Amino acid sequence: MIDIKNATKKFGSTLSLDDVSLTFNTNDYVALMGPNGAGKTTLIRLILGYYHPTNGEVLIYGMNAIKHRLKVLEHISFVPQLPPPIKLSLDELMSYVCASAHIKREEIVHFAKEMELDLEPNLSKSFFKLSGGMKQKMLIAISLAKKSEIIIYDEPTANLDPKARDNFYRLLKQNENGKISLFVTHRLDEIKEIVNRQIFMDLGKVVSDEKI
Repeated sequence: MIDIKNATKKFGSTLSLDDVSLTFNTNDYVALMGPNGAGKTTLIRLILGYYHPTNGEVLIYGMNAIKHRLKVLEHISFVPQLPPPIKLSLDELMSYVCASAHIKREEIVHFAKEMELDLEPNLSKSFFKLSGGMKQKMLIAISLAKKSEIIIYDEPTANLDPKARDNFYRLLKQNENGKISLFVTHRLDEIKEIVNRQIFMDLGKVVSDEKI
């Protein structure tokens, strides 16, 4: 369970999140929507423990997202909108995540194939130098291989072609039971088959929170 209690986040004089309270439970598949600057990314980064809330608290399975961040992150898979500038080769990246997150290499390979990412000829290539679509497919494969109870995707299909998007949503549908899934998205029509809750944010507040 994710429990966000009266969370406020300020950056200097700018109020990014304004007294937000939300609870996410197992089998909540959530579309998190709103215009740029609404507070969506700030909310996600509070859940991930990237930011300290100015006020309020974020609990993941009862653990404070800041104080117990390493333990909390064991339960979460996250794919950002912009892939990070990782300089490791794909082979090195897989070895690293397998060792650090206890992921089976064959699971990453399986989901990479499902995303139609041809790993074998690209293993020695730097992740940083891959195309945007290939990077996103690799990060999605890792996120699914981790089999986390909580998965968070920030505009995950931004760099994917239509076929890759279809593969992504198919895999999510096949692997969604018993999880909490949060999708920061501007495309509700794309994910309407896999979400059951829609939250709309604006100016740092939750404007609406509806089951769909």
